[in-house]
Amino acid sequence: MLSRRHLRVKALQAIYAFHQAGGTTIGQGEKQLLTSIDKIYDLYIYQLSLLIQIIRFAEKRIEENKHKYLPTEEDLNPNTKFVDNQFINQLQDNLEYRRKAEALKISWADHTEMIRKFYNQIRESEAYKEYIASEKKSYQEDKNIILYVFKEIIAPSDDLRGVYEEINIHWGDDYDTVIMMIIRTIKSFKKSDDETTPLPRLYKPVNDEGVNEDKQFVIDLFRKTIINSSEYDKIVENSANNWEIERIALIDTILIKMAIAELLHFKTIPVKVTLNEYIEISKFYSTPKSKMFINGILDRIIAEFRSEDKIVKIGRGLIE
Repeated sequence: MLSRRHLRVKALQAIYAFHQAGGTTIGQGEKQLLTSIDKIYDLYIYQLSLLIQIIRFAEKRIEENKHKYLPTEEDLNPNTKFVDNQFINQLQDNLEYRRKAEALKISWADHTEMIRKFYNQIRESEAYKEYIASEKKSYQEDKNIILYVFKEIIAPSDDLRGVYEEINIHWGDDYDTVIMMIIRTIKSFKKSDDETTPLPRLYKPVNDEGVNEDKQFVIDLFRKTIINSSEYDKIVENSANNWEIERIALIDTILIKMAIAELLHFKTIPVKVTLNEYIEISKFYSTPKSKMFINGILDRIIAEFRSEDKIVKIGRGLIE
């Protein structure tokens, strides 16, 4: 599931694109926002397919070695523990995974060299050697080696990140989030799960009122920031020592406006959470000096809002 921070980042990207596009309507912008979030799940499926592809590559190498001109005893009687990995076979048979992977028409044919590199790194690792040497065969052990392979060899790969960024320019931003989704998926699977076991979702389940709170959060944040943009411009200018809004970096302006929207309209989100979230996001998406600038502006805005009783929070521990 996506964190609220990642949803804020997707809203930031969508609001920035909305301002750059000019004639885009709010409805069109919202649709593009939700599509960009849905695309994160495509990256998730790609990552799962890569794990399967590496196992299948290992399987192919075993078969090729059997047909060497002078095969060794190991070539003729290979250890198939890795290619028979129970978790990978379980994942490959998962109906939801298969349906989504087929719809995406995923192919790793153009990245054979990268797959080979991963495979060689795996074989050279001490964790793999211990796994292959162990006579114990268990589902948990099979999950552990896949978890190791993913966390220590696949996830840190700059080459892989580059491949994904070529497919979708936003996948570089989504990469770390999907890594956590894959890790949770591996850990959550049980031996008793069958092909009908559902994969994790992007959003949390709907609440008792039938509302998807996370999805509604990102939609409302996008809409309220844009609809109230002119009003928020005046607030920012007044709190920026009367700097003209055009002199402030667009990303900084959007981040401050998003924070204002949360302060005024999202009554269950604590003020401190809003402040910290946008300062943290600015570290990755704006200039080195933006953190201090945004922090100072928001501190003044929060103080002004409180003096005018504009901040109204509800819920235990949130009442201002």
